[in-house]
Amino acid sequence: MLSQPDPDAVLMLRVKRGDRAAFAELVEKYKQPVMNFVYRSLRDETEAEDLAQNVFLQVYKSRARYERTAKFSTWLFTIARNLCLNEIRRRSRHPAESLEATHAEHDDLPSRQYEDKKVLLATDNVLHGELADKIEQALAALPELQRSAILLCRQDELSYEEIAEVLGCSLSATKSIIHRGRETLKEKLKPYLRSGDWPTSP
Repeated sequence: MLSQPDPDAVLMLRVKRGDRAAFAELVEKYKQPVMNFVYRSLRDETEAEDLAQNVFLQVYKSRARYERTAKFSTWLFTIARNLCLNEIRRRSRHPAESLEATHAEHDDLPSRQYEDKKVLLATDNVLHGELADKIEQALAALPELQRSAILLCRQDELSYEEIAEVLGCSLSATKSIIHRGRETLKEKLKPYLRSGDWPTSP
């Protein structure tokens, strides 16, 4: 059980009881962090928008089964990562397909609060400048586990323990994964920071 009250978990318990205003509040708070995580995992803006909406669709569909055994953000990013992994696997099997099949399901999502293009496309404000582009390239080249761990580290509300829960790893393994990911990023970025040159091979 949680030692400290989690206001987001309280909101999710209200969602479980049918409170759509509470759901809208959670969507408003987490739509950009989820979008950023999904976009950086998939590197495809259109599919990231679809999948990010699907994350909240899954949250809403799973409301009856929700139990306050972890922080809401931990539960949310576990759903987001699992959907990203499913999409990565689907791409490897059917590279030409898109996520259009999920669109019909989105009608179940109350009020469609997620469809704010100014927010969905705010990655343009985050991923700006040449160095940011190189960082994104380096992130994309990381193994999935390292990339997810680094991205989850950027979520201020998640502790190492919570990141470990999302990844399904032990705490020590998670710290090691994060350390290796950061070291790899530093090595990849070093030549660029020193000379402006960017290696063409991973």
